[in-house]
Amino acid sequence: MVTVAAMRMLAHQGGWDEILFVLAPLLIFGGLLALARKRVDQMESDDAAPSAGDPAEDREGSGPS
Repeated sequence: MVTVAAMRMLAHQGGWDEILFVLAPLLIFGGLLALARKRVDQMESDDAAPSAGDPAEDREGSGPS
């Protein structure tokens, strides 16, 4: 059963509540996109710069001459 207070809260509020219905999903998806982009950039930078203790780098230069 819906109370009068809930009906008043969900009633037309002059337009600002409709803005929230549009902005909230946009902000959520924008935040998730920024987070995903940050993770991808971090993974790419980790792949591009091998660490000093990388065993693959040691094997390349220590082969038989």
